[in-house]
Amino acid sequence: MKKEAVVTGFALFAMFFGAGNLIFPPYLGMESGNLWPVGLAFFVLIDVVLACLGIYALNAAGGGEVAFGRTIGKVPAVVLNTAAILCTGVLIAMPRTAATTYEMSLVPNFGDVGLLPFSLAFFAVVLLLTIRKSKVVDIIGKVLTPLLVLGIVALIMAGIIGPIGQVGQPLSHHVAQDGILAGYQAMDVLCVIGYSIVLQDTLKSAGFTERTVKLRILTIASIIAATLLTLIYGGLTYLGATSASAFPPDVTQAELIVGITEMLMGSVGVGILGVVVALACLTTAIGLIGSTAAYFQHLTHDRISYPAGVIICTIAGVLICNLGLDLIISLASPILVLVCPPFMTTMVLILFARHIHSNMLYRGAALGAFVASIPLALHSAVGACAWVEALPLFSYGFAWLPFAIVGGVIGAVVGCTFGKHRSAARR
Repeated sequence: MKKEAVVTGFALFAMFFGAGNLIFPPYLGMESGNLWPVGLAFFVLIDVVLACLGIYALNAAGGGEVAFGRTIGKVPAVVLNTAAILCTGVLIAMPRTAATTYEMSLVPNFGDVGLLPFSLAFFAVVLLLTIRKSKVVDIIGKVLTPLLVLGIVALIMAGIIGPIGQVGQPLSHHVAQDGILAGYQAMDVLCVIGYSIVLQDTLKSAGFTERTVKLRILTIASIIAATLLTLIYGGLTYLGATSASAFPPDVTQAELIVGITEMLMGSVGVGILGVVVALACLTTAIGLIGSTAAYFQHLTHDRISYPAGVIICTIAGVLICNLGLDLIISLASPILVLVCPPFMTTMVLILFARHIHSNMLYRGAALGAFVASIPLALHSAVGACAWVEALPLFSYGFAWLPFAIVGGVIGAVVGCTFGKHRSAARR
């Protein structure tokens, strides 16, 4: 069991650590300056803590689909889960893996050879490694992750031993908000539904059928993944903090990490970074496509088979990734602002399922978060609804939280009142 927990933990780390996880922390560090630990803390809170707690909470509650269905209702659960899965496994995170690999692995080392032919080759490899459902976790955990970790550790150690420059003053006035928004963009918290399904299916195929044993394995695996992610994010954020004086303010996320690597390790380092990026994006693409295919197989009761789902996702990945990395990132922000608040609210409340006795509390909180997220998404997309900037906690990226709390309180009161009425009627 210990060996399976370690392999699963490495696999979970690699599935979480993908395109966004590599490019956002250094940029966050550059903007945060000497406040980089603050930006890192908020990034880790959103991207690591919530994601790994989510894996535990959803599996403890019987699985993501079951947990959401029992709390906010079957139809809202399907809508919310499907929105999260589409964001991660079809529309944003998955195609972003190929676009990031192209801009950070191929172009710096081999020049512009064309995104379309590269994306076809990239997703052909992903298809071959994902098409067999039971092999996904083993391929990622036993083969790809150790290589990925070694490459990243080499880069971070070079930056610690010989930093590019001194850590200066912050370039941003909203370090905490920047950390939260970077956590949203990394999108790991939205992956927990699909990843939970993949991990459950893999453990079942390995012969672990007892619920308590599977939960113990996933608990250890989540701790391993969270520890690795936090350490590596800390190193990458520090690298960015030491590099602010060496790069112009308009540098892109991809250009920054490539530039940092070249200054620290030369052209050899850029080649190593290319391998690291390719492995990080490959492992995440495998995890996202596998989990998306498994989700729709469960949702449609095998009417969409796992292999068919994998093929559909890879085709979508080829088409969307050719929009380019910068456009995918810019389009992602308003979509994530809309989807993340109700999803995160529900997932966090599931952690306290034993102490919450009214489903109306879940529904009210999720609805409150969703209502607040609509003007926030419009503001992010087109600058409309400027009044949202005056909302409490806006500067921290949590303007939706008071609405979720109020909605939860109203839901709890309504649930308690109607529950008492139904009890009286039965008597």
